[in-house]
Amino acid sequence: MSSDPAKSAAVRTRLTDAHLHVWQLDASEYAWLRAAPEHLRAHVDEAEALVAIEQLGADRVVLVQADDTQSDTRRLLDLASRWEGCRSGALRADVVGWMDLTEPALVHESLTDPARESRLVGVRQLIHDDPDPGILDRPAVADSLDLIAAAGLAFDVPDAFPRHMVQVGRVAQEHPSLRVVLDHLGKPPLGEADGMRRWAREIEALAEIGSVFFKISGLATSGDGYFTADPVVGDVVGFLLDLAGPQRCLFGSDWPIAPRSRLMRDGAIPLRDHIVRTFPECADQILHGTAERVYRRREGPEVVSAACPVA
Repeated sequence: MSSDPAKSAAVRTRLTDAHLHVWQLDASEYAWLRAAPEHLRAHVDEAEALVAIEQLGADRVVLVQADDTQSDTRRLLDLASRWEGCRSGALRADVVGWMDLTEPALVHESLTDPARESRLVGVRQLIHDDPDPGILDRPAVADSLDLIAAAGLAFDVPDAFPRHMVQVGRVAQEHPSLRVVLDHLGKPPLGEADGMRRWAREIEALAEIGSVFFKISGLATSGDGYFTADPVVGDVVGFLLDLAGPQRCLFGSDWPIAPRSRLMRDGAIPLRDHIVRTFPECADQILHGTAERVYRRREGPEVVSAACPVA
């Protein structure tokens, strides 16, 4: 299978990578990286990231926070601003950033700042690393989610552990105007029969809630993961489409995370190609349309793009 987007069957006029990471170890803590594979514990160069985006054939990218710090989010917003000028302005870049959900006053301050960044299209907190397993049930978090919904931002839930899946459903039901995005499909434990049956039941319950969206990403490192020729990913995507429909499914590379890090061809490109080949009538919605509706830019001051980094 070719990884060249110019030759691949998956070439499309529009493609949004709704989940891409760039981190800089001297700019933020990234505590989770301490236990990550060694090949991930290194800077992710932005020029390298732009090459990967080009390989994927994306014309829009959503940079997703990887640390619960203002410095990480601000850096991503600055990066998105610079990237907006790349490819002669053909690349759009936005951010799912961090806000401390346990501090609604600070969330309100951030969202009402007149200099707020229009490229902030969603909010995420690394709840799976929080010592409180019930963080999403806190009253303060509920107040923050109301504010996020009122601002028109999406709420991403990362790598949901089983204990969080029910909470995600409650959050969506208690905040019906909030667009809730389940990152990486809640990390289905691929290769574990009992775990997959439990995951399927949890997804079936979430699919009944129309404000929950499902990000097809991170599957290459989910459970046993999958390989290019492995039909398991097709089973998972097909199952999801039958339940929720393409209008609630969106695609993300999760780059640079993959079985071999920093390689789009090691997970994301085969997944993209599989979607186009197996679900051609749904591909445009999954690869672009849903992300356009979920991650909407707010009205606000635009930032003048700086020079695009040279790869």
